[in-house]
Amino acid sequence: MQNSSTIISSDLSGLGWQAWRDRAAELVEREGYAVPLGRKHAAILIRRKSTLLVTFETHARMAELSPEAHPLGWTMVKGLEWSHLCLVSEEDTWFRDQRVYGFFDRLIDEGFFDNFDQVIFYGAGPCGYAAAAFSVAAPGAKVVMLRPQATLDPERSEWDDRYIRMRRTSFTDRFGYAPDMLDGAAEAVLLYDPEVELDAMHAALFSHPKLLRFRTRFLGYRIEPELLQMRVLLRILAQTASGKLTRSSLARLFRARRNAPCYLTRLLQELMAEERDHLTILLCQNVLARELGGPRFRKALQLAETRLQVQQG
Repeated sequence: MQNSSTIISSDLSGLGWQAWRDRAAELVEREGYAVPLGRKHAAILIRRKSTLLVTFETHARMAELSPEAHPLGWTMVKGLEWSHLCLVSEEDTWFRDQRVYGFFDRLIDEGFFDNFDQVIFYGAGPCGYAAAAFSVAAPGAKVVMLRPQATLDPERSEWDDRYIRMRRTSFTDRFGYAPDMLDGAAEAVLLYDPEVELDAMHAALFSHPKLLRFRTRFLGYRIEPELLQMRVLLRILAQTASGKLTRSSLARLFRARRNAPCYLTRLLQELMAEERDHLTILLCQNVLARELGGPRFRKALQLAETRLQVQQG
């Protein structure tokens, strides 16, 4: 029988989409299942304890986020023995596919989600949209979204010109407008960078009595990989499951950005662009003292000090 260590230690990196699906199906067949949902999608279940994490992911993104090209939820399977249902797509599709709708219809008809004490939906970007949209299948679920789109229906979001190719895809039929699909959720968490204007506009469309909207400034489009690198994302999911996630706890977790080189670099770029020399000096001194920065920070420190000296005569 496959066990947790066998599944988690298996390397799926370097496999094409079809080969990846086939190998994943082999790994989970003893304690779950893998179901192809047409050419571009699949569902992969590992059944363990009574907390179910439902993630929406893409094959390409897995290869970027995991050295073994594993679904994010397999880490929670290994660490906490959660059950995990992964909806995976070959590429960004927003999971707008009749076969995906039909799969969730079957889960609803079978009372699948009723078998778990709690259900958490998770996704980022297009997958964040899907996490919100399909959470309606499990009333009472919790939802964690990173920079989700509310819809790509041009009648509602013609201002978002990033995904023109999706405008022929219907976002008005079943599981369509993500903010409305959250109505049955017990609570929802939405993380976004307000500096990304279009992401902020989508975030403003979401409304729920128990929606925790949290700003992650200077993480841009890379909220998911940055939070993973900071070892924060999985803790957010764990705190969501335990009922301990609050604005204060999120703020404490987000303090990890002070040790994240990518965040510090973006913060430096912002301060230099605004010519905030005093703050630039403080940032560079702090980063260099902790050996988190190199030539970029030393050069910025010298430039800011020189400008201040000139200003002071």
